[in-house]
Amino acid sequence: MNLNQFRKRFPTEDVARKFLEKAIWPNGRFCPHCGCLKSWPIRGRTTRSGLYECGGCHGQFTVTTKTPLHGTKLPLRIWLMALYFMVNSSKGVSSVFLAKWIGVNQKTAWKIGHAIRAMMAAHGNAIGQLSGIVELDEKYLGGKPRFQRGVKHPRGKGTRKSCVHVAVSRQGPARASVVDNDSYATLAPHVRKVVAADAQLMTDQLQTYVAIGKDFASHESVHHGIKEFARGNAHVNTAESFNATLERAKQGIFHYISRQHLPRYLGEVVFRWNNRDPVEKKQRNGLSKIVMQAKPVLEQFDNLLKYAVGTQLRRTIYGGIAVPQPLFGG
Repeated sequence: MNLNQFRKRFPTEDVARKFLEKAIWPNGRFCPHCGCLKSWPIRGRTTRSGLYECGGCHGQFTVTTKTPLHGTKLPLRIWLMALYFMVNSSKGVSSVFLAKWIGVNQKTAWKIGHAIRAMMAAHGNAIGQLSGIVELDEKYLGGKPRFQRGVKHPRGKGTRKSCVHVAVSRQGPARASVVDNDSYATLAPHVRKVVAADAQLMTDQLQTYVAIGKDFASHESVHHGIKEFARGNAHVNTAESFNATLERAKQGIFHYISRQHLPRYLGEVVFRWNNRDPVEKKQRNGLSKIVMQAKPVLEQFDNLLKYAVGTQLRRTIYGGIAVPQPLFGG
């Protein structure tokens, strides 16, 4: 779907609202306050479109209530256009360019971007345990420290960069999380959480994975230190490809990613990675190969918006964003 087709698909606010209602409530309208399935529209000359009243708690709500679009003053078509640009990009969209493309200021575009990333992160967290051949790898994400005369900055694991652990199923979904370090005490419970026990692990030479691999069906590794990058079916090239995508997003688009917001940026990269399908393509030599092709735009919209309810971000008094806490511990 190109941009002209997108604009024809959503010509009015009413069309955009009905699309959101179908995508956010795929199994029928429900109250975001109490979950009741019984509700009715509120109609009147001064009533805004899409307002409903719950038959259980009698609270009023719209399709944006308790979603990242909660309380928005922007047209819904602007949100859908922002979503269009973010799912269509290969590495991400900076808030500066997103602001120009959708016609808002940079601060608003920055908040919209993080609101969409929050839904993408919720989509990634809903993926079950990875199975089959699963590649594990870790990546330290961050830039070089500023030069200081006479100061030697440590490299690799000695840096203060954020440690990201990646688990990727071959021709399948990926999971990426921020972890404290790559020690056994940190990685072992995390890997058990995201990878099924019957999976075949593929890793590099990190000794932590030797101990972790004993809890799974099988474990093979390659030794990058001696320039061994593949041995038969044993390699971590898929995980390395994911890490390269993450690095290109950081270097080419965002330039700097704080640890505070890193989980949402990871959610964006994971969502884009997981919303692809393997497609067989013929080559000039007559052979065929499998390439990963992005799903149609509207299918990605549906996959994302079903996780909108319950995913919220709010402006702080200092201009930042925060996840609202439930009242009274509810």
